[in-house]
Amino acid sequence: MEFREIIYAKDQHVATITLNRPAKLNAYSELMVHEILTALADARDDDAVRAVILTGAGRGFCSGGDISTDFQYPARYRGHKMEAMLEMRENMHVLVRFLRRFDKPVIAAINGAAVAGGLTLALCCDFRIAAESARLGDTSLKFALIPDEGGAYLFPKFMGLENALKMSLFSEVYPARQAKELGLVTEVVADDELMATARAWAERLAEGPPVAIRMTKRMMYKQQTMDLENALEDAALSVMVTNYCEDVKEGTAAFHEKRKPQFKGK
Repeated sequence: MEFREIIYAKDQHVATITLNRPAKLNAYSELMVHEILTALADARDDDAVRAVILTGAGRGFCSGGDISTDFQYPARYRGHKMEAMLEMRENMHVLVRFLRRFDKPVIAAINGAAVAGGLTLALCCDFRIAAESARLGDTSLKFALIPDEGGAYLFPKFMGLENALKMSLFSEVYPARQAKELGLVTEVVADDELMATARAWAERLAEGPPVAIRMTKRMMYKQQTMDLENALEDAALSVMVTNYCEDVKEGTAAFHEKRKPQFKGK
């Protein structure tokens, strides 16, 4: 696959997607969104891939949508009465939904600015490891825009409603360690340790039982909207998949033989 605005690489069981518009702090374009979706679909369908790292080239993770030039909707929407809604619904919203439904672990390695839609993109990942110099926040209202990529839903989920309102309404951007205190970041590391740490996390995840990891992730996200009775029923149905996997026998055998298990996802 050839890409213009991302770099996609697979190494053993880890896929890495690097947003590659460094001159614009990796502001997303329609093409970039399409390329990320293409790479994610490949990672989803490749059984050898067990974990994904999402990061940015240069000084930024993602600075949100590209507004560096006079904004125009794509030609196919232009002039339509609902062009703004169609452009959002059929582009960035597709990526947000895809990431939230993606059942392999995804780590955001936040190397720089993650603001507005870039922060939303990071929050769609399962873990966010931030470099010490990274900055996270919402700058949408500086441009009279709104957190329309999903931020209005996700920001309060991670930092609480009051903090989310304060961040967005005052257009605040936080240093990495403050962002961690607010719940936006999982781990903060030195800049020169970012990718090594993300890779170590990804490799550790890749060593785990693939089917059980995917089912656990799916259950935790899905059960957020369930009551206990439905959550327990969902768990009971899920074990009909996991408990019959060969990996269960391997995990048990490794425990008794005092060795490291070799899970194959079968």
